[in-house]
Amino acid sequence: MKSILVTGGAGFIGANLIMRLLESQEPTRIVSLDNMNDYYDPSLKEHRLEVIGKMAADHPEHQYVFFKGSIADRDEVNRLFEEYRFDVVVNLAAQAGVRYSIENPDVYIESNIIGFYNILEACRHNPVKHLVYASSSSVYGGNKKVPFSTDDRVDNPVSLYAATKKSNELMAHCYSKLYNIPSTGLRFFTVYGPAGRPDMAYFGFTNKLLRGETIQIFNYGNCRRDFTYVDDIVEGIVRVMAKAPECKMGEDGLPIPPYAVYNIGGGQPENLLDFVNILQEELLSAGVLPHDYDFEAHKQLVPMQPGDVPTTYADSAALQRDFGFTPKITLRDGLRRFAKWYADYYGVNKK
Repeated sequence: MKSILVTGGAGFIGANLIMRLLESQEPTRIVSLDNMNDYYDPSLKEHRLEVIGKMAADHPEHQYVFFKGSIADRDEVNRLFEEYRFDVVVNLAAQAGVRYSIENPDVYIESNIIGFYNILEACRHNPVKHLVYASSSSVYGGNKKVPFSTDDRVDNPVSLYAATKKSNELMAHCYSKLYNIPSTGLRFFTVYGPAGRPDMAYFGFTNKLLRGETIQIFNYGNCRRDFTYVDDIVEGIVRVMAKAPECKMGEDGLPIPPYAVYNIGGGQPENLLDFVNILQEELLSAGVLPHDYDFEAHKQLVPMQPGDVPTTYADSAALQRDFGFTPKITLRDGLRRFAKWYADYYGVNKK
């Protein structure tokens, strides 16, 4: 039975990945690790775990186990690796958020640097067939050339969060070279969807509008984001998991690091004002907000915030070339699914 570790398994992407793995045909042992921190409302993480638990009960052909713990706890990480002998590791545990990193740098070093180092060391001493880990579109920093390609230089991060993600890529390359660990980094572009992170714009805007508060649209609405629906992200991860970089020898007779990095993004950057218009239309349709809601009275255009970038735009040609996949769910479809989930989860259309 294949053994898979998913760190950040109660997180937005991690939980959706586990649910997808539970629907797969091949019997699999899935070990989930998450520290359940309170960066955002832990009840959302508990909700995701509850949904996973019900799915796992319906799929007894798989083995699913959850541990509450941190990748920054080296003893805990080593214990799991030694006990479960993982074939594939998907490291999605990380402290997320660009703006949060400006005021709270310590937690980013602990989770994103020390934690990832612990994962790499565990893969070194307990060899795995493939390490897949989350990077971020944030590594492109202030790059002016669009769309962003993995061939571009990424040496100018504009937030500590971005710097830690670039560090992960460098550390993974080093361990791939030194210890022949097949590793693939995935640069995610603005992931959204049902039961997502409340600190993301689409979720935060909805909360504020429902409370009658004003939403702030940065860079006077001139930002563009390459929104990627969570199911597309998960599809990309699953395909990448199944195909590790090959261990090959170079012309100099030395091993070529079995290392790769891919973008996973929609490839259709949306202007923030257009995004807000679609969101409000879907919130009205789902009954989250009343049809006479005055959106114009609750919108404020403000300057760019520290750590933000004006545009994210993925070139996912390499993902299509190597795995036959390009994200395809449109922003309207994705926000419609989010709005329906929000109405149901919070019961707002029943009030």
